[in-house]
Amino acid sequence: MRARRILVLGATSAIAQAYARQRAARGAVFMLVGRNDDRLRAIVADLLAYGATGAECFVTELAAIADIERSLHELWMRFPDPDEALIAYGTLGEQAMAHQDLATVRTLLDINFTSTALWILGLLKQRRPDAPLTLITIGSVAGDRGRATNFIYGAAKGGLDRLLEGLAQKNHGTPVRIITIKPGFVDTPMTAAIDKRGPLWATPDQVAEDICRGVTKGKRLIYTPWYWWPIMTVIRHLPWFVFKRLKV
Repeated sequence: MRARRILVLGATSAIAQAYARQRAARGAVFMLVGRNDDRLRAIVADLLAYGATGAECFVTELAAIADIERSLHELWMRFPDPDEALIAYGTLGEQAMAHQDLATVRTLLDINFTSTALWILGLLKQRRPDAPLTLITIGSVAGDRGRATNFIYGAAKGGLDRLLEGLAQKNHGTPVRIITIKPGFVDTPMTAAIDKRGPLWATPDQVAEDICRGVTKGKRLIYTPWYWWPIMTVIRHLPWFVFKRLKV
């Protein structure tokens, strides 16, 4: 059986690394994409130690919108028609200050939505029409409803939700699978500055296990850990006169 070929955009993220390790144990072949060559090379070595049958890296700034088409062309020359693509990069930002600085707002939106959307659409455009592709994008429960504490990040993730939902409908019945991952609070370097007291925090390994399980079962939407599905169902359906009083 041919090894599964997996493209990872944002390969240095903690969730991406945890997911790649699980796939490496099954003998997958990887192309790891990110901006830090040294860290990518370390992850290549790590995945080979975990059982990957091949791994290499491609260095680029994923959020550099003007360079996406060129980077995608070069990437495809080295790693054409992957079986699976995981899009795992992003930044939380500091909303308390960000919304006062329009340049910072633009950066957050470009990283978390615009560049991600262009990579997704570029990957779909680049593939052969008959080539299967499982496209996995890490979103966030923050995109389910606009909240005062993170409405910029939430707006980007909400826009990404609508894009992926439309693409899932468009590609229904084709060899393309569009999968959206919605983690809640995850203990990663991106959340290092946040107080992690409370029962809702998960580890990257827990999230990676949920992604693997959901992909295997053919799910389109994966809340992780599982309890975020009922939590966000309640949040989405709260009437405005209740929701506006919540400190969330």
